[in-house]
Amino acid sequence: MVDEHLAQGQQWLEELLRLLGVSSSVLAQEEELDRESEAYWLTIDHAHLSEEQIQVLIGEQGETIDAIQYLANTILNLGLGPDQQRPVTIELDRYRAHRQAELHNLAEQVAEQVRETGQEVEMRSLSSAERRQVHTFLKTAADLETESRGQEPDRRLVVRQRFNP
Repeated sequence: MVDEHLAQGQQWLEELLRLLGVSSSVLAQEEELDRESEAYWLTIDHAHLSEEQIQVLIGEQGETIDAIQYLANTILNLGLGPDQQRPVTIELDRYRAHRQAELHNLAEQVAEQVRETGQEVEMRSLSSAERRQVHTFLKTAADLETESRGQEPDRRLVVRQRFNP
């Protein structure tokens, strides 16, 4: 199931790129998130892409690559039970790796601010995937809790102190 799902994702993304007029191969990899779950990474080979093609595929503030990733997750997990679904990450020119490092630093800064002030902090302008990443980064902090609040497109992540009775 895992290899088939990963191969299906690779084929889907290569076909989407072809339809967009972008000739590129896709590397499919599995990544272990924790002991119980894995994620799929589909990395677009950018070696033969122009800088303009890369920028178009990433989009302003990652909007295009986020949309492609949303489609991939929706299509590739369609009809699968919750225990069979796997998150899919689309990577291009290390965009996700760089953004993940930025988000990790931002999460650490917000966590420190909440600890120092005792006040909750709302993080705005994050995509749903980025909110999930920040939730994941901060879930091991015993003194903090996170929640998403609001409705799209104004949904935001809230970080606050955890009060244990």
